Amino acid sequence: MHYDYLFDEYLTGKLCPFSLEEADVFPVLGDILQKVLNRDIPALASLRMDELEIMNKIIRFISMSNVDGINYSTISRNLGITKFKTEQYLNLLEKTFILRIVFPKGTNVIKEPKVLMQVPYRLLYSDYDFAIGGLHEDYFIETLSTVYKKFYYLKSTRGSKTPDYMIDTSKEEIIIEIDGKGKGRQQFKGISGFKQAIFYHNDIPDGIRKPLFLLGYL
Repeated sequence: MHYDYLFDEYLTGKLCPFSLEEADVFPVLGDILQKVLNRDIPALASLRMDELEIMNKIIRFISMSNVDGINYSTISRNLGITKFKTEQYLNLLEKTFILRIVFPKGTNVIKEPKVLMQVPYRLLYSDYDFAIGGLHEDYFIETLSTVYKKFYYLKSTRGSKTPDYMIDTSKEEIIIEIDGKGKGRQQFKGISGFKQAIFYHNDIPDGIRKPLFLLGYL
C-alpha cells in the first residue's frame, strides 16, 4: 500500500521509459503522437493530409472534454464530420494505442462506445486537475485490458448514468464505480446479483471502496 504515493507520478507520464531521462515528458510524448499520426497511421490506411489534421483535432477535443458523453455522435457533431468517418478515425487511433473504445452494456441502449485515452495522452491538451476524472477511467480501462477481454460501460434504458462499468470474468460479473468519493452502497441501489466495488484515488480501503492504484497489480 505504501506505493500509493507514486500513483500521481504514474498518471502524469512517469510510466513512460523516457521519463528516466526527461524531466518533462510531454514534449517527447507530443513528438511521439505526431509521428504516429503522420507516419504510422498513413502506413495503415490511405488518408489525405486534411484527414490527419482532423484526427489531431479529435485527440484535442477528447482531451479537453469531460470524459462522460464522448462517443461517435458527440465527436461527429463537434468536428463536423460524418459518424462513419468518426468511427474510421477512432478505430485507427485505437489500433495505434492512443485511444481506447469501450462499448455499452444495457437494455435498449444505443450501441455507441465510450471513448477513452491511453495514459497520459490526455494531459497533452488538458491540465491535471481538470483531466483527473478522465485519467482515472483511462487507467482503469488500461489495467483491465491486460487481464479481461469482456468489460463494458453501463447505461440505463434512458441513457442516463448508472455505475460506470461491468467486468465479465467468465466466472462472475462485477459492477464497478470509478472515483467514488463520498459514494457507498447507495450507488448500487436497485442492482443485485453482482459483486460490487468502488475504486477511488486513495490509499485507504474502506468496505467496498478500494484504492484505484491497486488495479495496476492485476
